[in-house]
Amino acid sequence: MDKMIVKLIRKFKTNDPFTIASGIGIHIRYADLGEGTRGLYFKKLRRRFIVIHNQLPEDWCRFVCAHELGHDRLHPGFNRFWLDEQSFFNAGKYERQANKFAVRLLTSGDSPAASETLSELLMRNGVPKEMEQFYY
Repeated sequence: MDKMIVKLIRKFKTNDPFTIASGIGIHIRYADLGEGTRGLYFKKLRRRFIVIHNQLPEDWCRFVCAHELGHDRLHPGFNRFWLDEQSFFNAGKYERQANKFAVRLLTSGDSPAASETLSELLMRNGVPKEMEQFYY
């Protein structure tokens, strides 16, 4: 996963998930996905799409884009819906992997400064605090 992230960042000279997704041909759309769905990734007729819930705050939009990009890179051939079920933290294997990919992409090349907490590092990089557990 880390090598894949480094290659993407080198190729596109950024860790911005929107730039990377567009650069590899993924179409990004926004729609009202209803309560409980933050985003989804799907392929149709060889075209790839990331759809982000249009009522999310900016940091969550960026994270969801990185998360869905993770599905594209890590789980080719699967259509994934990011559903919040009973507990957000009870995610399945694919969701955990996509969360980890997103956190690593968004924090790539950065580490906590002296006396900076992990929460502050994540906030500085636009990673929602709920994703702290996927940093390690």
